[in-house]
Amino acid sequence: MVKKISKLPFVETPEQAEKLQAAITAAAGNKNMLMSVMQEAQEIYGYLPYEVQCRIAEGLDVPVEKVYGVATFYAQFALSPKGQYNISVCLGTACYVKGSQAVLDKLCEVLGIEPGECTLDTKFSLEACRCIGACGLAPVMTVNDDVYGRLTPDMIGDIVKKYA
Repeated sequence: MVKKISKLPFVETPEQAEKLQAAITAAAGNKNMLMSVMQEAQEIYGYLPYEVQCRIAEGLDVPVEKVYGVATFYAQFALSPKGQYNISVCLGTACYVKGSQAVLDKLCEVLGIEPGECTLDTKFSLEACRCIGACGLAPVMTVNDDVYGRLTPDMIGDIVKKYA
């Protein structure tokens, strides 16, 4: 799956900038600390915006392409912020066979975003994932910790309204 780069403008607090700089300074001169600094940055911001990737690259003296390559290779990193409500639709075999793609398509239509994106108001983010372990309820999606099973596309509008 291709990771989406955020369409939202990058906003940073002075505290976040200070924490990132401290992480970079602590690892300065040690390119082997790239993953560690990226993990700290993700904890600070909730994702790895381009501006942060550039600062990490400059601070550790590695090409920004290397930072981006690591960020897109490992599933733990996100290039787009998570919304207040993170919706994840299972596209594992059982769910897919029972219609999860149609559920995902309906969510894209209702929210106006694609998987890997966040709504402009940061209320919702959408992800497509592989098996979440609830195959007996296929097709399944989660909204944060809430699980919804045996879904059909016509159920999506009412579920989203509960969180709006």
